[in-house]
Amino acid sequence: MRHIKAKRDKLKKLTETFKGCSTLLIVMQSNPDPDAIASAYALKKLANARGCLQCSIIGGSIDRAENRMLADYLGLNLRDHCHLDIGKYDITAMVDTQPGTGNNPLPLDVVPTIVIDHHPITKITRKCKFTDIRSKYGATSTMMYEYLKISGIDIKPKLATALLYGIKSDTQDLGRDARQADFDALHDLYKLANLRMLSNIQRGLVKREYFQMLCNVLGNAKAYPNAVISSLGYLESPDMIAEASDLLLRDESTCFSLVYGFTRDYISISLRTSQDKITAEKIIKKIVARRGTGGGHPSYAGGQIPLKKHSKRERKMLEKVIIEKFLAAINEPGAKGYPLIRYDKELTTPEKLLKDESSQ
Repeated sequence: MRHIKAKRDKLKKLTETFKGCSTLLIVMQSNPDPDAIASAYALKKLANARGCLQCSIIGGSIDRAENRMLADYLGLNLRDHCHLDIGKYDITAMVDTQPGTGNNPLPLDVVPTIVIDHHPITKITRKCKFTDIRSKYGATSTMMYEYLKISGIDIKPKLATALLYGIKSDTQDLGRDARQADFDALHDLYKLANLRMLSNIQRGLVKREYFQMLCNVLGNAKAYPNAVISSLGYLESPDMIAEASDLLLRDESTCFSLVYGFTRDYISISLRTSQDKITAEKIIKKIVARRGTGGGHPSYAGGQIPLKKHSKRERKMLEKVIIEKFLAAINEPGAKGYPLIRYDKELTTPEKLLKDESSQ
C-alpha cells in the first residue's frame, strides 16, 4: 500500500508541474532506443490527458531498423533539435536520459523541469523541479506504464505495443536487469498490445549497410581471455554500436564485449557484461574518466568522448586509451588479443564439398 501511495504522490506532483502551462518539450537521447521512444510517447499522452498540453518530442537520428519502424508506427513527428528554440516551450521534460550525461541534445545551460529515468541520478538532475529516478527498474517504459495505470488513462493498443517493446528491448526479454515491476508491466501490456505489429517491428527490414556493419565488427573483433573488443570505424550514427556489442557478448567464451566507433564529433562506446563481479557502469566510467561522459546499468553501459582535433593521430590515441583502461578495469592489463574469426583463403563451395566427399 505504501508503494501505491508513493506512486500516486509522484503522479500528483508531476501533474502539478503542468499547471499554468500550455506547451511541453520532451527530450530523448541523441540516438533514442525503443525504451526512450515509448516513454516519450507515453509522457506525451499523459500530458495531453492530465494537462491539455501541446507536446513536441526531440532526439537525434533514428537509424536502427526496429527503432525507425516503431517511431513510424507511433507517428512521431520528431522535431529537429538543431533548429529548435527551447525557450518557446513553457516546460521541458527528459525521459530515459538526464541532463549533463552527454547522450542527449539538451544544451548544458538548460535545466529541465521534469526528469523521468531508470539510470542512476546525476548532480544536475537533483536541481530539477520534478524527478523520478528508479535505477533498479529495468526500463523507463515500466515507470511510464505505472503512471498511466494510476492515472486511469485508457492505454490503447498502439501505446501498449510501444511500452511492451520498450521493456522487452531494454531488459532483453526480462533477462537483463529486470525487476518485479517490469514483469508485472509486461504481463499487463501483453493483454493490450498489438502482438502482430510487435512481431513486425522486431523483424524490421534493414538497409544493406547493416550487413557491412556486421562484416566490419566481426572482421575487426579481437578476443581476449574474458573479453571481445571491436571497432566499427567511422559511422554516420552510433546507433549500431550497441547492437554490435550485444552480438559479441553471445560468444560463449567471453564475459565482456566492448565496441566503439567514431562519429563526426565523438567516439562512442558500448559495453556489455554477463558477470556480476564488476558492473558495466563502473567500467565505463573508468574508461571515460576526465575525458568524456558515460553511465549505464550493471550489465550494460555506454559512453562518449569528444574529439578535439579530429585527427587520425587523436583517434588512434583514444582507441589505445580505451582498450588499455578497459582491460585494466576487468583485471586483464596488458593482455594480448587475437582475431576472433579467421577468413579462409578459399571459400567452401558446393563443388568443393562434393569433391571432398568423393575423395574419401
